[in-house]
Amino acid sequence: MDKHYLTPLFSPASIVAFVGPADDATRQTPQARALRAALEASPGPHPPQYLHIDTSGTLAELAQARADLAVIALPPDELPAALEVAGRIACRSALIATSGVTAEQALQLKKIARREGLYLLGPNCLGFQRPHLKLNASAAGPLAAEGSLALVSQSGALTTAMLDWARHNAVGFSAVVSLGQNAAVDLAQVLDFLASDPRTHSIVVYLEGISNARRFMSALRSAANAKPVVVLKAGRRSAGNEAAQTHSRAIVGSDEVFDAALRRAGAVRVRSFVELFSAAKCLASRYRPVGRRLAIVTNGGGPGVLAADSVSELGLQLGRLAPAAVAALQPRLAPLASLADLLDLSAEATPAQYQAAVEAAARDTSIDGVLALFAPQVGAEPEGCARALVTAKAVTGKPVLACWMGDATVGPARQIIDEAGIPSFRTPEAAVGAFANIASFYQNQLLLQQTPPPLSSLAQPDIEGARLVIESVLAERRTALTEMESKTLLSAFHIPVTQTVLARNANEAMMIATQLGFPVALKIDSPDIAHKSDVQGVALNIASGAAVRDTYNDMVEQVRRLQPQARINGVTVQKMAAARRGREVYVGMVTDEPFGPVIAFGAGGTMIELIADRAMELPPLNQFLARRLVERSRVAETLARWRGAEAVDTDAIEQVLLRVSEMVCEFPQLREMDINPLIVDDHGAVAVDARIVLHGVAQGGVVGGHMGGGGLRVPDYHHLAILPYPARYEQVVPLRGGGEYTVRPIRPDDAEMLQALVRGLSPESRYYRFVSSMNELPAPLLARLTLIDYDREMALVAVVRERQAGADGEMTESERIVGVSRMITNPDQASCEFSLLVADDFGGKGLGSRLMESIMDVAREKGLSEVEGLVLTQNAGMLKLMKSLGFAVKPFAEDPDFRLVTHPL
Repeated sequence: MDKHYLTPLFSPASIVAFVGPADDATRQTPQARALRAALEASPGPHPPQYLHIDTSGTLAELAQARADLAVIALPPDELPAALEVAGRIACRSALIATSGVTAEQALQLKKIARREGLYLLGPNCLGFQRPHLKLNASAAGPLAAEGSLALVSQSGALTTAMLDWARHNAVGFSAVVSLGQNAAVDLAQVLDFLASDPRTHSIVVYLEGISNARRFMSALRSAANAKPVVVLKAGRRSAGNEAAQTHSRAIVGSDEVFDAALRRAGAVRVRSFVELFSAAKCLASRYRPVGRRLAIVTNGGGPGVLAADSVSELGLQLGRLAPAAVAALQPRLAPLASLADLLDLSAEATPAQYQAAVEAAARDTSIDGVLALFAPQVGAEPEGCARALVTAKAVTGKPVLACWMGDATVGPARQIIDEAGIPSFRTPEAAVGAFANIASFYQNQLLLQQTPPPLSSLAQPDIEGARLVIESVLAERRTALTEMESKTLLSAFHIPVTQTVLARNANEAMMIATQLGFPVALKIDSPDIAHKSDVQGVALNIASGAAVRDTYNDMVEQVRRLQPQARINGVTVQKMAAARRGREVYVGMVTDEPFGPVIAFGAGGTMIELIADRAMELPPLNQFLARRLVERSRVAETLARWRGAEAVDTDAIEQVLLRVSEMVCEFPQLREMDINPLIVDDHGAVAVDARIVLHGVAQGGVVGGHMGGGGLRVPDYHHLAILPYPARYEQVVPLRGGGEYTVRPIRPDDAEMLQALVRGLSPESRYYRFVSSMNELPAPLLARLTLIDYDREMALVAVVRERQAGADGEMTESERIVGVSRMITNPDQASCEFSLLVADDFGGKGLGSRLMESIMDVAREKGLSEVEGLVLTQNAGMLKLMKSLGFAVKPFAEDPDFRLVTHPL
């Protein structure tokens, strides 16, 4: 059960192949001929057995032809029969490398695969390669060299181009997977496999689209948490916004949402095929995430300045040597060398000076990476300097990149650099861009570690009051809320709004304005008007009652003339916001296909669409994510002290963003939202205008969740691409013998405590849990166990607080994880596998029973029907616990050392 469910597909022990008769060209597709040649040249551990499917034959001769993988490359009309035969001879997976299969035919093949219990890769793909297994089950050309980089591509042409490039750039692969249109095993499942594949250290992805955002984000987050992932996506054109009802919808494009999704997943996006190759070079060198400070070592000022310009344009920082390092290095360089900004060694630079400069930069703690530039000059030694760079690289773990400019005279030097595994580029800009990708991965990893709950720690919002507003609007078969209704919804979540009163006639407006105090603003109130300014439905700074009366009449008349079909409820009156030097910003929300709700922030006001300042983040948010969202906007530069105005209260902006995140999480009916302008100054923030649009029908039946046991509403958050931290599972439990402990879902920041739990176990306990003699969890496994997708799996930890004396004698309190139960949904989506671990010194105190009961409750809530697990036969204590909880214990057919324990839910 520890093996990934796609292991029979990508690491098959045996293969059968249906590729048509070798002597009948009419029944062999081009893919079949290429696939047969590839399999014969690189068959994997055991040569495949070639089978012929004849519709008039029987299955008698196939009775012994059992295999992990069936490779199929036949004409489209013969595929269903071949797939059925593969199922009947107990194949566990299948690859269909036939092109030209229609969507209808692909759907039929998926149904057959599901019925026969097969994991199906294809159709319309080139297949896959596993170089370390010497297995080439693809029509993508010769087997690639072995390496640690995995390539997953939704384009066959780009797959072959990438492999061709890799052969001439000393780049090897752990896996190459081609995914075509209408593929059964999708990108999310392949990423999930590669995340746990020990041969894969980094992943490059080319994609054209995704079918399920939740599954994609879950798999991508899991993979990027364990190893670097770089993505190239085709189709950057924004979706059409002709029917936009809010400013947010008009300025937010789907490609920018994809950017936000990749950032939140901890992956890096590149924009071109050239960048993808550059990233592949760096990933193949196994460079880990770093900061943004790049030192530039050069023998010419011009190339160095070009590189420095790219550093600035890409938001990096120029790495500078510390004063002590400058003092130590300067005497070893030529008289004309300069170390002020660039490490300019001058045209007289020797190999020894290159080595000394690179080593000094690599040792400096204020530098994260080094770029060595070389321009061929009179007397320069390109090959000697290349060897010096290789020597310097051997003593540092920091990223070192090279750019030997020119062509004819630097070819041998580039070969030296390539053979040493140092990423080499022809231009300074490409080299700096490659480092920016490494640095972006580090920055995005910080976003990946955030697991906010759906509700922040701020004051509890009036969720039921907000629900009534939404339901009343939908009951009237409307989708657009009026300004009054929108502000009521914001107020329910404690977002400050200007006091707004609806006037039904001019005299009412005059009296309301007098009571509020002048100056006031008047705005048309109509569910049919999206942008009030477009129909002259906004008037500001009205200073008297008479002016209010006249403005009311003129506004209503003008709106009726410009939009005669609009329903007009009246005119809202509100006191003008008092902030004198406040900044106008906007907070928005749109619903993207396929990523769902997205929160946007930027400059506000009437010119919002022209300015198009947009920073985006997927909900849920916490304060860290809200702050990063504000920092990414262009308007952020004006929020500090600016042109004589005091710095604004950024905490107030962050609180508004957190409140909007809460609204988005709790109400899947929200489709679009504008808070524009949100006026913010040094005293706080206030929403002056708001516009909210709903989906036409309630999403998912029961609003915001499903009905759990006892008729209570259980939020499911299926409208979100990233599931929030499930804080509802937290509970405090009395400890047998005194004291208490907290049971809660695991978090990424629990990694250190989980590692301490494993290290503190006896060798016997570690072996019982992991069937291994390891003393601690490997870093990739530790990352996977602590950053989980709360939708398809759950891990509950038991945490106790302990007091201990510090070095100074002071008593301090710390947390300790003393137990963890875990469930992972099986591919059948109906059952789950569990695991349980309890600290040795907490055995016999009831933790195991409580953790198991709690994790089974989670599985029931998810609608699963059975929980199962494997227990070592000699683990008598665990087997006794399972029996006491009502589990059935039976032999495990695949391994007599284990017992299979199951329990219906």
